[in-house]
Order: sequence, then C-alpha cells, then structure tokens
Amino acid sequence: MKKNTLRTVLVGSLSILLAASMLTPAKAAKSGTVILYETNPLSGFNSAVVGYNLVTNSTIGALTGIGFGYYDNNRNWIQNTTFGTYKVVSNKATDFRVQYTVKPGRVYSDGTPINAIDLLLSHVIYSRDYAKAAGIGNWDGDKKFDFNSSGISSSTYSQFSAGDPIISADNMSMTVLYKQKFPDWWLSVVGPRPVHAYVHIAEGKSALQTVAANEAAKDRFLAAYKAKSTALLKDIGKVWSTSYNIQDVNAATTNPLLWVGNGPFTVVSAIKGQSTTLKANTSYNSGPAVSGDIKNIIQKYVADGNPAIQALANGEITIYSGQQTADGVAALKKISGVSTEGGLGGAYEHVDVRSGAYYSTGGTPYTGPFAGNGEQATQLRRAFLLCVPRDEIVTKLVRTINPNIVPLRSITVPTTVDPLYNKVVTANGSKYYEGDQDSKNRRALAIVKKYYPNALSNPVKVNFLVPGNNARRAAQALLIDANMGKCGFDTVMDTVVDWSPQLRNSKYDATFFAWAATSTAQGTIRANWRSDGANNYSGSNGGSGLDANLDDVFSRPMAQGPLATAFIKIERTVFGNAYTLPLYQHPAVLAYDSDLKGVKLSALSPVKEWNFFDWKY
Repeated sequence: MKKNTLRTVLVGSLSILLAASMLTPAKAAKSGTVILYETNPLSGFNSAVVGYNLVTNSTIGALTGIGFGYYDNNRNWIQNTTFGTYKVVSNKATDFRVQYTVKPGRVYSDGTPINAIDLLLSHVIYSRDYAKAAGIGNWDGDKKFDFNSSGISSSTYSQFSAGDPIISADNMSMTVLYKQKFPDWWLSVVGPRPVHAYVHIAEGKSALQTVAANEAAKDRFLAAYKAKSTALLKDIGKVWSTSYNIQDVNAATTNPLLWVGNGPFTVVSAIKGQSTTLKANTSYNSGPAVSGDIKNIIQKYVADGNPAIQALANGEITIYSGQQTADGVAALKKISGVSTEGGLGGAYEHVDVRSGAYYSTGGTPYTGPFAGNGEQATQLRRAFLLCVPRDEIVTKLVRTINPNIVPLRSITVPTTVDPLYNKVVTANGSKYYEGDQDSKNRRALAIVKKYYPNALSNPVKVNFLVPGNNARRAAQALLIDANMGKCGFDTVMDTVVDWSPQLRNSKYDATFFAWAATSTAQGTIRANWRSDGANNYSGSNGGSGLDANLDDVFSRPMAQGPLATAFIKIERTVFGNAYTLPLYQHPAVLAYDSDLKGVKLSALSPVKEWNFFDWKY
C-alpha cells in the first residue's frame, strides 16, 4: 500500500498516448486467442464467497460455468434452453414451486454427466433451514456457516425457500418449494455445481478421476445430503469457501479438480496481479454453441488505463473496457484497426462513509469519527458528503467523455434514463446535497465546527481508501482531497491496487468505488443497505424500519408507482443518515480489435464477455 501517492494531473495524458494514432494492432494474437483487459486484479475464483464479490472474479465465473439463463446486451433475460428449462408448477399464495430440469446429455469438462443432484448443492449453500438441520450453520445463532456464502444473507432463495427440494425419479429435475411468489423469481441461485469434484478434493484427491469414480462421488454427496451428514458437508463447505480464494494457479501444482466446470472455458493458469489464462472446454455443451474458433482467453490486469491503450494498440490486448479519461477515449479512437464505442454503463460511482463494522467479520469494531447513528457522527457524515465536489468531478472527469451524464441523485435507480428516476429524486432526501460547492462547503464547515471549533487549523483526520487502478479515479481522489481541507477534514488518501478485500476494513473511514449491475432485479439494493446485507461493507445500520422497507421491496412484485414510493422510503433513510453519496453513472467505453467480430457492449456485467459464443476472427 502506498499513502498519498495520487497522480498530479486531473486528466491522464501520458506521453504514450501521443503515438497512438500511428499504431496498428499486431497480428500475433489472432490465432484463436482473445486477451481481455481488466482494471482490478483477480482476488479469487468464487465470487459467491463473502468478500470476493468483484467483477473480475465473476467474469471468470461466467466463462467457466453456465446455468439456466443469461442477459443479453439489451438487458433482456434469455433462457438457456440448451442447458435446461424451468417452470412454475405451483402458484399459490403460500406455496410457490419452480421445477428446474437439466437437459439430458449435458456434461462437465471432465466428461461427467450433469443432473439434478448437481443442483442440490444450491440448496445446501443458500438454505438457512437446511444449514441448521445439517449442523453447518445457524442464522438464528452466530451466523457462521461452513459454506461462507454472501447469498445466505441476501438471496431470495435464502429468504423464501421452504423445505427441501424434490428430486425426480430420473434425477433430472429438481422442484424448489418457496413460501411465496417473489419478484424476479427466475433470477435464481439454482444452477449446476460439480459436487463430485468437491467430494474428491474433500477426500484428499488431487487428480482428475474417471467418470465412474465421479458418479460414485456424486452418490456419496447425495447420501450425505439426504442424511444431513455434517462431517462430509463441512468438508465440502471448506473446499467451496476457501480452496478458490487463490490468485496464483500453476498447471503443474494446482489441483485440477478445482477447474471442473460446464462453461465454454476452463482455467489453465494464473499469475497474481498479472493475468489469468483459460482454454476452450472441448466438452462444452451447456450453452449457446460457439460460432468461432476461440481456443484461449487471457484476462490481463493493467492497473492504469493508459498503458492498457498502448497494449491494445500493440495487439497485446484484444478487448478493452474500462474507466477512461477524455484523453484516453480520444487516443482509443485514433488507433488504426480498433473499433471504439461508448454509451451509458451499468455501474455507478459513489462515496461511502463508514458508520460501523461489517456485520460478519468478527474483527475490529469501527471507532472512527463517523461511528454509529448518534447526532455528532451523523452530522459529521453529512458534512463530509457535502464536501465531496460531485459537480466538479462530473464536469471535469465524466462529461468530457459523455456530455449527457449528470450528477446522480439515487441509489435505488442508479440511471437517469429509468422512468422511475425522476419520481424518486423529487422526494428521496438527495436535495440536501444539492447546491453550488462554495455554499455546501460553508454548510459543511459550520457543522464540523460545532464539534471541532478549530477544525481549519486542526482538521478531523479521515482515512480514505482509494482504488488505485486508473487515472480517472486518481484524479477523482485529488479533487476530493483538495476540497476537504476547506471543510475541516484531513483526508489521508491510501491508494491500494488490490482494494476490494479492504472494503470491510474498519481502519478506513470512507472510500469510493462503483456498484456494477448484474441484473435488473427489483430487490438488488437490499444486500447493500440491510443491516446484515452481504454488500453492506461500511457497516451502516438504518434500523428495523429500513430493514423492513428493504425486505418489502425484496419480497413482492410491485407496479411502478408503489415501487417508486418504496424506493423513496429507503433512500430517505440512507440519505438522512448520510451513509453514501452517489456520484455518477459510469460512461461506457469499449474498444476492440476490428478483426474480432461479434463483440457487443452490455450495460450489465459482464459488459464485454456476455456473448463469448459470437466471437470469431
């Protein structure tokens, strides 16, 4: 970690950009290999584990596994009938059932047939009732689970599952029982997981096994599942929760059982902080047929977007999507043989102020200046957020890329093009943070001086976590840092490249990053702001009222009018307690080798990998 090492320019204009117009992508990479650019280094291969919910991680998951559906680039949910089907088989008020059926003949990368037994692990991972009965976790007790899943606190499955699923006689269908119908019920955590591989690893094996041995291992899992055999389930939980939390992968030494999957690609190797390499799964038949001949995908990490542009020009990167500066976008457009497009992205930037410790860390409590919901802490959080120069950030760093982007005023509707947006912002409490920056600075300083009369000469120290992965964020941090002194705050900027694991760290009083939308689900906001939400990294606790309002949105389908009212209730609490300040919707930037066909930008994550099956040279 490096402290106070921010860039000294507001818009990145490194000298390497000057030569970009003279460069043409090299042809060496066009032999069935696609190289993807990522700003954040991979932190682990299971993004469902607590603390590993990072876009980079989930992108690898999307390439190595596939289930009952996916989103296209127009935010439409596409049922993946190549893998299987699902249907509602009971639609009663207190008995809602969905049957998931795997299409015969689907196989994992090691040739093992996929069936409904592979779906059962979804229930083991996400059912609170099953965990308690099997002795692998107690939601009503210490909330410690052997399957350390973020979804145990925030998924619809955990909230609404009722009893154990029913497996069909032929083992190809699983019927899930729910207490009630809920919004976006088809966006389920139910999907295939290679239980035989987990069993083998739990039993100490370190090599791929025969199909017969794999079927026998699957039978052992099924027996343990039915008997609620704590010992084996705990061992599998340890594999699922810890074995994938690695950043280095060596084909000669890393257990190949970890990479069994049903996606189009499998992991070959990884170098911490540099890259992950995947190869085509020759047994892939669980999703859309691949139309091209892409044999390898390399996910390359480049912390700064400007060297990434040079790499794209050199042919060292095939597809680029990242947070760029205006100079960077201009440089991209000058590269011969590269196609560049933009628009509104599916992520939004925000500043979060810590008020408590992350609910499940069991670590150091937060005791900084913003701790708790008392009057002083709340007022100081308000002052801090008032002093974030949002308009200046948007004008200087974002509108130069996309002039249609304006400062964002909603956290439940994080895009101004949504018809709900204007309804929500009229009454959500965000007006408190409006006005010219000089007047907001005066308001902020007046608040701070109530508690720290000498704040200008002896400012309030604020430890600020800065994601150290691109020029725009470095410039953003500079603007925030420059203005905070006017309001009585001393922001100690800690720039960290591998920043995502630090979001739960109580030593930081504030941070900024982006939430990337992965779906259009009505209740996705719940995990961010519920007191025990899996994504509530800043430890905010808006009380039982906020939790109830979040649960309400999460629990029942709503028309647009009632939904706007519900969102307003949620946001008035979040803004009133000064937990966060939305900054802007990200401008989307996608650039790629023009010889690679089929690349399409999506507003949902994964933004560039969603249609891997269409890529071809």
